[in-house]
Order: sequence, then C-alpha cells, then structure tokens
Amino acid sequence: MHFSKKCSVFKVVLSALLIVALLQLLYLSFLSKLHGKQQRYKYSELFGSKKTANQGEKNPRREHLRYSLSTGGIFDGSGQYRVYKNLIKSDFSTNQKPGADPRSHHLALATHTTINNLHHLSSLLERWQNPLSVAIFANGQDVKFATAFVYALSIFCPQVQALVDFHLVCHSGEMASFPDQDREHFAGLEEMGCSGIFAKLKSHRDKYKNYAIGSNVSYPNNLLRNVARSGTDAAYILVIDIDMIPSANLHHQFVTMLMRREPAADEVLVLPAFEIRHTRKMPATKSELVQLYQVGEVRPFYDELCPRCQAPTNYSQWVNLASKSSGPLEVAYTINWADPWEPFYIGARTVSLYDENFRQYGFNRISQACELHIAGYRFSVVSNAFVVHKGFKVQGEFHSRKDEENRKNRILFRSFKESLKAKYPNSPRHC
Repeated sequence: MHFSKKCSVFKVVLSALLIVALLQLLYLSFLSKLHGKQQRYKYSELFGSKKTANQGEKNPRREHLRYSLSTGGIFDGSGQYRVYKNLIKSDFSTNQKPGADPRSHHLALATHTTINNLHHLSSLLERWQNPLSVAIFANGQDVKFATAFVYALSIFCPQVQALVDFHLVCHSGEMASFPDQDREHFAGLEEMGCSGIFAKLKSHRDKYKNYAIGSNVSYPNNLLRNVARSGTDAAYILVIDIDMIPSANLHHQFVTMLMRREPAADEVLVLPAFEIRHTRKMPATKSELVQLYQVGEVRPFYDELCPRCQAPTNYSQWVNLASKSSGPLEVAYTINWADPWEPFYIGARTVSLYDENFRQYGFNRISQACELHIAGYRFSVVSNAFVVHKGFKVQGEFHSRKDEENRKNRILFRSFKESLKAKYPNSPRHC
C-alpha cells in the first residue's frame, strides 16, 4: 500500500514535469515565430518596398537611396563606368544648420576603396571625426553587396550617419538596385549593430586585393579619387587611401591655421607619409611617431618599393624639426617637386583633378603631382601633421600583374607629359 502511494505520487510529478516541458516547447516555438515575424518586419522597414514598409513612418535615408538608384547614375568621361554620386548623404551634408560655424566644413577627407577594404573606414573615422567622402568601386555581385552595406552603415553607425557621404562606381553595363530581395544576406544586420556590420565587412576582406579584382576588371583609382573629391563641398580636401590614418586633431589644427594664414592659391600643404609595422598601434602625435621611427617600427612610405617616390619630402629634416607634437600647425619648409615624388597633401578644391586614364597600378598619383608642378604650384611641408599607412609595403604582397601594369602606365605617363606642354604652353617647368 505504501509503495502504491509512492508510485502514484511519482506518476503525478512526472506528468507535471512533462506538461511543463511541453508548455516550454510551445512557448519557445511561439517566441521563435514571433522573432521571425519581427525580423521580417524589421527587414521590410529597413530594406522593404513601399508596399511592405510602414506607410506611416517615412525613412528619409531609404527614400534618398531609392531616388539615387532610380536615376541610374551618370557615365564617366570614358563611358566605361557608371557613377552614383551621393548614393548615401551624411547628416552633415544634408542638414547644414543656419548659423553653424562655417569653418567646420573647411577641410574634408576624401578616400576610395573596394568593398573588401571598406572595413578600414571604422578606424579612419574614429581618428578623423569630421566630414568624409568615400568612393567605392564594385563589380558583379559586389554592386548589390556594397549598396546594402553602405546603407546599413548609415543606419546603424551614428558617426557614419553623421559624417560620411558614400558614392558608388561600377561598370557601365551594371546597375545598382535596392536590396529588397536579399533577406537571407541582410536580415540580421539590425541585430549586429555598427561593430557587427564592420566585422562582417572585415570577413569579406580576403576576397581579392584592390588591383586584382578579376582578369578583365581594372580598378579606376583616379576616377574614384575625383568622385570622392567632387562629392564634398569643402574648401580644402585631403585625399588619401582608405588604409591610411592621419595624425590626431589634424582638422582642428588646420582650421586654427586658417585663422592665421590661408594657403596661397598656388600652394598645397604636404603631410609626410609613413608606414607602420602591422603589430604596432597607430601613432596619434608627432612625438609618438618619431619614437617609433627611431627604432625602425615606422619608416617612410614605400621605403622598400620606391624610396625615390617619397624622398623629396626630406624625412630627416622633418623628424629633426624643433616642433614635435606641440605648437600650432605651420609650414616648416617648401620643396620643389621632383620626379617621381607623389606626396599626400591638403589642397584647395580648385587644384587639378586626377587623370582618369590611369587605372590599376602605377603613375596615378605621380601624374597629378607632375601637373601641379607644371601649373606652378609649390609644395609646402607642414610641421607636425602626417599620414600613416597600416603595415609595411613589401614586394611579395602585390598582385602578380603589378610590373606589367606599371610598364603600361609608364608609357601612358610619357604621353600625359606631352599633353601638359599643350595645356600649359607658357610654363617653364617640366616633369
């Protein structure tokens, strides 16, 4: 009898546990369906068509993107590329408030990349923290990928939303479209947040190098530089590659400098360019940079591949200036341009554009510096600002067709120099 009672109690407890387990399974199933429904709703809000999105809440970024894409972009001068300028506009560009300090838009940074290097934008923006114009080249499926991800960055990353203008370049035979049918690729973006989106972009980085996109695909670096430059209204522009970082507080230093003196109409302000070992933290100030330079952890940009390309900067003179990281930004010394110098500089938006015939590797920046020289510009090196490339440039890391492209562009550079004689017939200078 006692055993029978125990058995009955056990059965009751077991039945109760089974009922609880069943209820939990039903609850989890309900939550899963609810989460899926919320995900679909969030996706339709973010990327969905006007029919599926909430008509009561306008998403101005989505509508601007739709409009930009609906224009079909414009063709570049060669007719080989389609350009979507201002595909995504920053709050800074869209909402210039009346009475705002006009100096805040005196200097913008312009850069270019493919989607596989876009993850560098995170560290670049963290350091720069001011208006930034980014031109992205995409090919094939990456056109859709780039469109979705720059839109997601502009939605979920407050600094990107505030400061970054995106422009998209693809082949003329391709068209960008709104990513409203790619839920399996992009529905989780709102869960990732800003850091998660950059992490996903970083996982895409090894797909190819900028100059090795495909056997018949040329990276139009100078077209991208011009698109990024023209995509900002700033009076002065600094053009760098996306895997470079400027020194800290450069924007503030430059704006303060403008209060004392503006660059002459025929003057550009050169920022010495360095490269740093991959394992080292990016220096913020000149004193930090010099310490790393003295122990070989930082060296002149292209020091191994083309030391002549940066030698006119006169690194020893710059490093030994009395001014370290303290003191205002000022012109330290002025240099005459010499072939094949390709400096990074702050210049007025009126300086010559880059020649878009140069693509892939070789002579794309030298050609523009050469034209500035013939046009009569002087190159003034600033005292305590600089740019640094992430990682040492070494021979073995380049794509296989680098030397072939360099030879081809060398021939193009010769004809380019001949064209400058006709463009500047009264110039006593030559390249």
